Amino acid sequence: MEYDPQRVRHNVLNAETEDLLDRVTVYRAGMEPDALEIIEMELKRRGISEADIDQHAELRRQTVLLMADGIARTCNFCDRPAVVRQWSWHRLWGLLPVFPRRFDYCDRHRPAVEQATPEES
Repeated sequence: MEYDPQRVRHNVLNAETEDLLDRVTVYRAGMEPDALEIIEMELKRRGISEADIDQHAELRRQTVLLMADGIARTCNFCDRPAVVRQWSWHRLWGLLPVFPRRFDYCDRHRPAVEQATPEES
């Protein structure tokens, strides 16, 4: 996908502050440098300090699941960083359980009761 700075600016202006904080912290390694600059300028415009960004990064470091490349796993149900990975049923049309698979969940979509997860192989 081609980088479009105008599209990035539009997206950043309409994004929630928490989403922007996630982008400059846990998703940073996968972002375009120019996009990071736009996001950081918007956070500054919103009154978010470097200390606030560092605090958010530390909080996420304690809870977020990372992939091998250091980028946070993304929730299977939204764009937020995943905090838990567990087995559940892949459902056809959201209803019919077809096969078990691992899902990544953010803190908003995390199931109330965690299921036992088989050992990673």
